Amino acid sequence: MTRTSLRGVIAAIVTPATPGLDPDAPRFLRHARQLLAEGADGLNVLGTTGEATSFSLDQRRGLMEAAAAGLPRDRLMVGTGAAATRDAVELTRHAGDCGFAGALVLPPFYYKGVGTEGILRYFDAIAEGSAASGIPLYLYNFPALSGVPYTEDLVSALVARFGGRIAGLKDSSGDIGYARRIAALPGGLDVFPSSEAVLDQARAGGPFAGCISATVNVSARHAAAALHGGDDAALQRATAIRALFDGKPLVPWLKQAVAARMGDPGYGPVLPPFVPPDPAAVATLVTELEKIDKAPARP
Repeated sequence: MTRTSLRGVIAAIVTPATPGLDPDAPRFLRHARQLLAEGADGLNVLGTTGEATSFSLDQRRGLMEAAAAGLPRDRLMVGTGAAATRDAVELTRHAGDCGFAGALVLPPFYYKGVGTEGILRYFDAIAEGSAASGIPLYLYNFPALSGVPYTEDLVSALVARFGGRIAGLKDSSGDIGYARRIAALPGGLDVFPSSEAVLDQARAGGPFAGCISATVNVSARHAAAALHGGDDAALQRATAIRALFDGKPLVPWLKQAVAARMGDPGYGPVLPPFVPPDPAAVATLVTELEKIDKAPARP
């Protein structure tokens, strides 16, 4: 299978929102360029952290176009999964037309208990609808939210049917054993757990292609140093930053942290059903984040 350019430290980037709840493309691009400058190898646009399913199809297509026009497309993966098959087809086709390096595809997530054949039919439509570009497809395993896991048997069936179009899998289950088993399947999929903690296992010869993590929004330079520089102290800082968000609604808190990092409260607003976190608690988290961020490197 031909490897794509999507490997290494990938930020599941937040989507700033305007007061009218549209994607704020100028702020998005500013933050995206900052992350790439800090060492992120790529960006996952309009994923869970990017509140993709809270935006309309037109809003998602518009942000895709802004990202493709303003950023290096070979470093961009975009979420295109949807409950409606036609929506997923249109989003994936548009991602291919925009020149993205990959489409990250949730399973159809409303109906539960669907079997392998139903998921294969969903991917039949996506693969056919995006055949002109041949955009690589990445499976997005997040059963806690989707309720529809990409089991090992299902992944094997998808690879058997679609071959090299299935390029990899992002695993947000938190089950490293599962991620290792997927990485060992025939087909050589690129597997990305959702935590910076695995970056020591993504170095040369490791089972993982990198990580796709929400907290790379605020840990990019440490995560990059951990992966590419073999810096274990940087790895500890990246994992400590991630731990600050444990037990918190990740998207609202992370957007506030990004707002503080960027010096711009315009990064903070969230779309319903999220609500803003308590400002005093956010201030405490930001102080802790700055302490970790500025900790001196160990000799």
